[in-house]
Amino acid sequence: MTPVLELRNVFWGPKRHRDILTDISFALAPGEVLAICGANGAGKSSLLRLLYRYHAPRLGSVFLNGRDIWQRPAREAAQIVAAVLQEQPTDFALTARQIVSLGRLPHRAGFGPGVRDAEVVAAALSRLDLASFADRPFGTLSGGERQRVMVARALAQEPRVLILDEPTNHLDIRHQLELLSLLRGLGLTVVATLHDLTLAAEFADRVMILSEGGVLAYAAPLTALSEANIAAAFNVTARVDRTGPAPRFSFHL
Repeated sequence: MTPVLELRNVFWGPKRHRDILTDISFALAPGEVLAICGANGAGKSSLLRLLYRYHAPRLGSVFLNGRDIWQRPAREAAQIVAAVLQEQPTDFALTARQIVSLGRLPHRAGFGPGVRDAEVVAAALSRLDLASFADRPFGTLSGGERQRVMVARALAQEPRVLILDEPTNHLDIRHQLELLSLLRGLGLTVVATLHDLTLAAEFADRVMILSEGGVLAYAAPLTALSEANIAAAFNVTARVDRTGPAPRFSFHL
């Protein structure tokens, strides 16, 4: 089976600077969920930018459905990959519904909305429990509500691959769990950076731990999130309690 998303020996760094990412390779099947973990500065956000066609690799290749992402037109890539970033729109005059509607732009053949656009947008708003906020200005929403609007915009894009940078930021515990459960149930290939190792262990099929721009571990959660790997990645003493239904982590300097 051809992977939906694949990186082969990817290196990346800003022009005239050293590489931030070195020799990154992995492949994800349809519906597979990957959590990327690592300390601040490990290269997590830089790696995501390669996946949604913002940065081109210095060396190596990124493939979508077996085809180099940079050999696809930007519009075609945007019909396959959607991203939810930590940065949020600055044009707060838009309503939540209008922002979610922006997710339909890669599918529009003309200047106006398509036949299905209103239906898709309404479904995305409903799925994120945003229908009651739909016509409120984005700037009047809480941080968690704004985050859910951005996820709804990505779903309105109808992607096959969903990229998320710290998607649980600004969300309370209930909405964190609801969002991760929703993402797991979409049937999409999902790549998300997560600081919370407990959420990563429960959410992902695989966990990648980055350290200084390289892959320290890439495996099933219980294998990747070992005490030794956590200690090496975060420079702490880690303990993992595996006696319950999900691992529990504690850390010490």
